[in-house]
Amino acid sequence: MPLAVVVVTYHSAEVVEECLTSVTAALRSIPDSRIIVVDNASADTTLDIVARVAPHAQIVARTSNDGFAAGVNAGFAAAPDCDVLVLNPDVRLHRDAVTLLRAALAMPGTGIAVPRLAGLDGAPQLSLRRAPNPLRALGEAILGGTRAGRSESLGELVVDPLRYETAGTADWATGAAWLISREARAATGVLEERYFLYSEETEYMLRAGKRGYAVRYEPRARAVHIGGEQSTSPVLWSMATTNRVRMVRERHGRLAAFAMWWAVLLNELFRAPRGTKHRKAVADLLRWRRWPSRPDRDPGPGWICFSAQDWWYHNRAHSDFQLMRSMSAHRRVLVVNSIGMRMPTRGNSTHVSRRILRKLRSVAKFVRRPMPDFYVMSPLPLPFYGSPLLRKVNAVLVRLQVRVVALALGLRTPVIMVTIPTAWDVVAPMRRHRLVFNRSDRHSDFPEADRASIEALENELLANADHVVYVSHALMDEERPRTGHRAHFLDHGVDIHHFTARPEHEWPDDVRAVPGPRIGFFGALDDFVVDFDLLERVAAELPHASLVLIGDATHPMERFDKYPNVHWLGFRPYSTIPAYGSAFDVAIMPWQDNDWIKRSNPIKLKEYLALGLPVVSTDFAELAGYTDRVRAARTHADFVEALRTTLATGPQLPPHALRASVEPHSWQARTETLLSLTTS
Repeated sequence: MPLAVVVVTYHSAEVVEECLTSVTAALRSIPDSRIIVVDNASADTTLDIVARVAPHAQIVARTSNDGFAAGVNAGFAAAPDCDVLVLNPDVRLHRDAVTLLRAALAMPGTGIAVPRLAGLDGAPQLSLRRAPNPLRALGEAILGGTRAGRSESLGELVVDPLRYETAGTADWATGAAWLISREARAATGVLEERYFLYSEETEYMLRAGKRGYAVRYEPRARAVHIGGEQSTSPVLWSMATTNRVRMVRERHGRLAAFAMWWAVLLNELFRAPRGTKHRKAVADLLRWRRWPSRPDRDPGPGWICFSAQDWWYHNRAHSDFQLMRSMSAHRRVLVVNSIGMRMPTRGNSTHVSRRILRKLRSVAKFVRRPMPDFYVMSPLPLPFYGSPLLRKVNAVLVRLQVRVVALALGLRTPVIMVTIPTAWDVVAPMRRHRLVFNRSDRHSDFPEADRASIEALENELLANADHVVYVSHALMDEERPRTGHRAHFLDHGVDIHHFTARPEHEWPDDVRAVPGPRIGFFGALDDFVVDFDLLERVAAELPHASLVLIGDATHPMERFDKYPNVHWLGFRPYSTIPAYGSAFDVAIMPWQDNDWIKRSNPIKLKEYLALGLPVVSTDFAELAGYTDRVRAARTHADFVEALRTTLATGPQLPPHALRASVEPHSWQARTETLLSLTTS
């Protein structure tokens, strides 16, 4: 299982260097592992230190400090298919800590593994806890935490020294260092961000335990934890204290919370003469609010996006997903998975049964929250767009489902962005702040579509949208007479931090086993866009090179069985694509010469360049701005010759220059442009 180490930082310049140094050393023996640093808008030199100490770390730079839980959730989102080790930046791992924690995580019934913690002086830290409740809070108020901890019923803190010498399970543990399995994450979801700081890991571990994923303590895995801020800061102490009550309120209801409030208040009153932090906690408990105040958020309208893809089984690199993920940092977002353009039928569609089954699985999820303020729903559609009556029935059915979810999320007058034309019937009567038509492709050119019906829906959107955003200049110029000032060019972005070249020891085993040189492609191997005849010619004429194809295929791949140098690896998760791409010697875009491609702008071009890869592509309109970096070919023979040249001489620009050329094109920048359009 891939492993990601997520370090959440905020003004961590004084401690993060030693943390990352220890993590790097601990990961040397761990294949398929990586470091993700999530920074909550630090104003110091934290990110400069990260870039220097861990240049291969993926950096998720958040625009605001929304708390530790928000940082962890951002790290989870960046590592969707990994086990994740969450670390505070003031933790230093022993060299074998990760290996031992992974072994503990493999124990049956385990979802979270935690190490033995010690201070800088080597003194052990009491990191294991029992589930909080009013009786234990009262016991701690009267007896003190250490004395109460000697009794299982009267104390939350586990104080028995023998307990820290033997492996076993606990209700929860200090959240400075904890390894959670991918399965436990899938079952438990994301951390509750409303706590902002403290109790979020408590609630999460208790929630995981309730779902059958125990917290396992492994004393042989060791880490140093500096800590200490909570005990010296009145603000942090008060937040930790009041959040204990909030958590009981959320888990057990008002009556239990009332009892917990009295017990915690009594504890702080007894200790108020000792210091400011206790007096601050008393004051905040007396004016207790259900949730702590949060940093100001943009009060503008939320967004509903009718996507042309499905979050649960399509590549998450698609533009609507990328834009909406970035948008969720500013506004609440609801992504409506594709409602399709036709019912898959034999003779007109490929892999009919598989496509219907995966859509039903998606619909069964209905509404989920993969990350904070980012919701995904899969409505049940009736995709019969050739019949006017069934179109109306489908629109009413889908609209009803979307409205119910939108109201539950507080999206009463949202900005609605439509990527798939069949959503027009759904959104036409919906109340909205703005309507944005994301004209990423001309869907009526899609081979399986009912061209006349889809074209009519596209025309309705072109006529009624407040803004039409394009990624193709050719398509925008063609439709300018109808869209006028409402047309805007919004080029694709790139997740520059995600698409960072990985060193060879981080390449997946299957691609590392492929002999070089490697000619590579990642993405959907769709028969209406990929020129499979060209791929076969590459395989035949360059037998000394390996052709590596990564992605789901709608075309029969058996035609390549006779070529020993063709390696179709199938679908790979988005999180692993940069590691696969890093193994390529040259990346290719072998497109067909059709109307779809002429009006397209593939996202993967910037992803290839961000990895510093030389690129060979068939020619298409949007490639005009990349002639200094990409070798374009008009014929099959030219394409093969361009590959020969690239393999012999390398890229037209050095890898660092290729990457630098796309660094300004982040999805965050694209999202800010989109926001400015809809708020002006």
